[in-house]
Amino acid sequence: MNLNLLAENLTNPALLFFILGIVSVQLKSDLEIPKTSSKFISLYLLFAIGFKGGQELAHNTFSSDIIWSIVFGVAIAIIIPCYAFFILKRRLTVENSGAIAAAYGSVSAVTFVTAVAFLEMQGIDFGGHMVAVMAFMEAPAIVIGVVLIRIFSNGSTQNTSMGQLIKHAFTNGSVILILGSLVIGWMASEEQAQGIAPFTTDLFKGFLAIFLLDMGIVSGRKLKAFLEQGWFTTSFAIVIALFNGCVIAVMSGLIVDDIGNRFIFAVLGASASYIAVPAAMKIAVPKANPGIYIPMALAITFPVNITVGLPIYMFLIQIT
Repeated sequence: MNLNLLAENLTNPALLFFILGIVSVQLKSDLEIPKTSSKFISLYLLFAIGFKGGQELAHNTFSSDIIWSIVFGVAIAIIIPCYAFFILKRRLTVENSGAIAAAYGSVSAVTFVTAVAFLEMQGIDFGGHMVAVMAFMEAPAIVIGVVLIRIFSNGSTQNTSMGQLIKHAFTNGSVILILGSLVIGWMASEEQAQGIAPFTTDLFKGFLAIFLLDMGIVSGRKLKAFLEQGWFTTSFAIVIALFNGCVIAVMSGLIVDDIGNRFIFAVLGASASYIAVPAAMKIAVPKANPGIYIPMALAITFPVNITVGLPIYMFLIQIT
């Protein structure tokens, strides 16, 4: 492993399509991926990841390693929003602090998908159970964020029970699809899986490239307005991602030995949710401003992770 991996990642076609999307916005181009196509591609990527994860899981014996991986993932999702909240509360309102903290404690399925493609490019395997770990990390951070807001403010949350929040987190469409695909992949035989392999495997990287082009366009549109808000939120979005990813990249070695699994843990810890958390916060904390926490996750943290974060996390894992 050497730092040339950074340069290699920067020339990855999928990443270059992401950059193309941002450039097209700056050039005021009319380039756009239709919403229906974008949604289909998103669903496809989640389906493919879940199904392949289920196939991998079927080859593994259920063990204490899997249990500890889930416990470690949930612990990450609980701890990160706790310290993030108190850092953010120095500059922002309690509502915005809690929403942002929840976003950074939760995970980004899109970043997970990109991390899987990165591992495939390096020829490194990861455990199928990591798909389940990702799904389990969605809800805890949302609950912690809302609890912190309720403790430190008065009347900022709607009359929403924790049970409703947890249900909402786990019934989110992306979570349902990836968990459902995981179960179906686990149940399907190898012969049955081979029947749809051209769809689940061969088309994956092409769809990922188009999806990242769309993400680049979306990020480019949100970036300018967000940067006008000041240096604090931008700096936080960069630093917290790299800090979380680097710390977890090292600490994960205490839980698992597998390089691929450690890398996935680092990426999940570094990522920020801009789908599940905004949907939940819209219900529970309507005073939180989505114009802050969605661009932080999508326009700042996501690009930072896929450009410089991924190779840094892998480098740390391979030297520790």
